[in-house]
Amino acid sequence: MAEDNSNPAPEADKPAGKAGKMLLIAFVGIVVLVETAMFFFLVPSAEDVSALAEARLIKSIQEGEAQADQQMVDENVPQEFQMGMFGETFSPTDSDRSFRVEVRLFALVQKKNEEKLKKEFEEKQGRLRHAIRMKIRNSELSELQDNQLGLLERRILTTCNHLLDEDLLLGIGFNDYQLIEE
Repeated sequence: MAEDNSNPAPEADKPAGKAGKMLLIAFVGIVVLVETAMFFFLVPSAEDVSALAEARLIKSIQEGEAQADQQMVDENVPQEFQMGMFGETFSPTDSDRSFRVEVRLFALVQKKNEEKLKKEFEEKQGRLRHAIRMKIRNSELSELQDNQLGLLERRILTTCNHLLDEDLLLGIGFNDYQLIEE
């Protein structure tokens, strides 16, 4: 009797096919589980993302403010502006002696106002020089002594700021100062 050997091969493949399918399902399951675990543990939450974005925004704003503050500081730095040389001869009241005062003045002005001051000084140079000369001539001899120059500085500062459109000058100083009796 002859045995039929045509069907035994497919029966042997069925258990191996089930194992292959099970192996494929296990592999896909493990991949899905690993991806899910990576998502939960490695991807930040919405709160973390918003906190990080907020921190970056705050940092960029603070850096911008620091740059703006530095620029403001640079604009407010006092600069010297040369007002010119003045030589005046005068006779104090109640005296027959003559004196000569020679001064070279500078003014302190904020850097941001320097161009404005240059423009106004050119426009009003005659009036400013006349006012400064009058303050020197109308000063008393004791005010023109080296230890009393603060009063003359304040008078010149007040007069100059009054003649300018704005109070641009922060202070007045003397580069050179001489009081000579003639």
